[in-house]
Formats: sequence, structure tokens, C-alpha cells
Amino acid sequence: MKKIGILFGMEDTFPQAFIDRVNSKNEKGIIAEAVAIDKVVQNQDGEYAVIIDRISQDVPFYRAYLKNAALTGTNVINNPFWWSADDKFFNNSLADTLGVPLPNTVILPSAEHPTDTTGKSFRNLKYPMDWEGIFNYIGFPAYMKPYAGGGWKNVYRLENIEEFWEKHQETGQLVMMLQEEIVFTEYFRVYCLGCKAVRIMQYEPRNPHHLRYVIDGPPVDKKLLATIKDYTLRLCKGLGYDFNTVEFAVRDGIPYAIDFGNPAPDAELTSVGAENFEWVVEEAAKMAIAAAKKQKPGKLNLTWGTFIKDAVK
Repeated sequence: MKKIGILFGMEDTFPQAFIDRVNSKNEKGIIAEAVAIDKVVQNQDGEYAVIIDRISQDVPFYRAYLKNAALTGTNVINNPFWWSADDKFFNNSLADTLGVPLPNTVILPSAEHPTDTTGKSFRNLKYPMDWEGIFNYIGFPAYMKPYAGGGWKNVYRLENIEEFWEKHQETGQLVMMLQEEIVFTEYFRVYCLGCKAVRIMQYEPRNPHHLRYVIDGPPVDKKLLATIKDYTLRLCKGLGYDFNTVEFAVRDGIPYAIDFGNPAPDAELTSVGAENFEWVVEEAAKMAIAAAKKQKPGKLNLTWGTFIKDAVK
């Protein structure tokens, strides 16, 4: 019997719906359940063929558990070694090599010295930095956001240089990115599962969270939709994310990738809406079942992006 587990936290609707959907398919030798952990011993586990991870980005203990499980043969979705090693700034750089349009972006040293460091720790950092060059490259208004993080936490819209200096001081030890604002006419959030199943959703990020997914929106140009699908697949295959969302802001007909590395993208019924929820539950169930069938006990069964595969070659 191969077991598919789901590891989750505060979610109320997706985990049980996923479990029920997998089990309703009555695949011989495959069952789904909530992951249950009573101890974690080094290089011992192997209970699950597949684990869908929905929480380890917030719980380091779970992250360690999942890496250990992966070593013993579990296919963890998303790959915990990769998503905990990448960051939004690196993802932007990789996306640029994949030919996906992006807003101009730079990374900034933290406003405060990290714990256990002093000014001597930064002797390789020029002082002052080329702030004029940075501001000319980005322009204003601009967005400032953590180089690693999500959920729209610590995201600032900045009107000018004075506001940048004021807000940057509030970020403490966080390492931030400064990014060009894309004044968009259309915005999309795109599910991608298994690096092949794609669902493009009209989205309005300026609305309250529960109203961001647009229902019955205006028609969208088919060529634009095809381009968004192409860029989504390029990004997810390059990064190796099996369960991901990608956001695009469209300016002058060009979709710019805004956010595209999400270890546990939102899948709650109350926010994504009934039709999107049904799609993601069904596609996640099919993906997990296919992964369980292919899983080889005791072997490494993780998904690696083309970036890593090409580097190994």
C-alpha cells in the first residue's frame, strides 16, 4: 500500500478535500491521509510515498522532517531542498535567463546589521553604495519587498527617494528588493501543477484578499493567454516547482512575472472561489496519484528544475 500524505497548518478546506478526492478515485494500492508524526529519527521514515507540503515554509521542524523523508524515498511536493535554497531575487535572475519579462529589480543590504555582526563584517560593501544608479535604474514609484518571503508581508509602495529612506529603516534586518512598479492594465494569477497543468485566473491584487480572484471578468486576448501559459511553464520547469502559482502584471500587452516561487500557494475555497478550488483539488489529486505510482522506495524521488539538471550535466 502506497500512502499519500498532506502536511498542513491553518488551512480549513483544501487538505480534507484533497484527501477525499484522492480516496474517491479508488486507485488500487493507494490511499491518502493527513500526515501524522510521533517521532523523527535520522535516515528513518519511508511511511509515505508522497507528501504534499503546505506548511513547512513556516515551521522549521517540519522542513527538517520532510528533508529526512525525501532522503528515505518520499516524493515531497514541493522539493524542500530546492525551495528552501532559492529566493525571490535568484528566481528573478533565473527567469531572466529563461526569457521571461521582469520588472527591473535590485537587492539591498539590510538596514540594520544582522545579529552578531558589526561594521567590520561589511568591509567588502562600498560606502556609500551607488544609490543614484540604483534609483535611476528602478525609478519611482517603486515596490520594496523581502527577497525571501511571501503573503504580501513587509511590502511597501514607495513614491519617492525620501519615502524609500523612511521605510527602509523600518525593515530592520530584513534583506529587501527594490523593484520597478509595473502599472498594469490586466493582472493574472496562474496555478501550475506537475509542471504541466495550467489554470490562468484573472486577479486584482489591490482588492481585499477574499475579493482578489475575479469572477466573470472581461474576455482576454487568446495570444496573451498563450504567452502567459508559455512563461508559466518555463518558470515552473526551470525552478522545479510541482505546486506553484505565478503572477503576471500586463503592461502594453506584455506580461511581466511578478511573483513565481511559492512553496504552498493559496488553495482555500474562501479565497480562490469554487471553480478554481475544484480545479486545484482535482489536479493536485491526479498529480499526487501519478507521483505515488512512479515513486521508487528508498530512492530519491524529488522533482528538480532544469536549472539544477543542466548544472549537473
